[in-house]
Amino acid sequence: MPAVAAQMVTKIFGQGDSQVVALKDAHLSIEAGEIVALMGPSGSGKTTLLRALSLIDPPTTGQIAIGNEVVFDGERVLIDDRKLRRQRMGIIFQAYNLIPFLTSLENVALVLTLNGISNHEAMTRASELLKSLDLGHRAGIYPATLSGGEQQRVAVARAVINDPAVILADEPTAALDTERGKAVMDLLRQLGRGQQAAVIVVTHDERMIEGFDRVYHMTDGQITNH
Repeated sequence: MPAVAAQMVTKIFGQGDSQVVALKDAHLSIEAGEIVALMGPSGSGKTTLLRALSLIDPPTTGQIAIGNEVVFDGERVLIDDRKLRRQRMGIIFQAYNLIPFLTSLENVALVLTLNGISNHEAMTRASELLKSLDLGHRAGIYPATLSGGEQQRVAVARAVINDPAVILADEPTAALDTERGKAVMDLLRQLGRGQQAAVIVVTHDERMIEGFDRVYHMTDGQITNH
């Protein structure tokens, strides 16, 4: 049973003459513990596919399953999508989306406390993860005073702190130098292998292409090969 699967997923924006087909009949099947890259030019549909898989922006047609559960049946979302993202997914956005009035540590720990973990344990686990990403000294800092690369690593930590079954990462190394980018990819691979998470990484970064089990290519909203 794949950890995440999409069948004939199509996403259409607009209507009539202004209609844009952002995804067309996309098919994807990722096993638990598998790490795949999604590559293609800007506007090819990569981010749209991640948003569809996470149900942030559900597809127009097609089917999406997480584990053995169909979560979108071609017409409607069948589950509590916020709960799905909070408990079973880790999502790394290009825009980081950190909460500005929380420190780095609080941004990461929040995911655990929302899932019922005690504040003390959440803070301890978040602190350890930030240290592993060379951010221990920035734990008490607010996002506005972090560099772009630091914000990116905090966003990565927040996405993986709850050991999710599915990790969706949109350009997770774009703002990082080679050494820190490799540290982030090592963490994603560790989670994929160790925690049996399915990891899908949208990337243009040729430096990070090693270590993926498969590489999918997208063109004009379609997955052309893998």
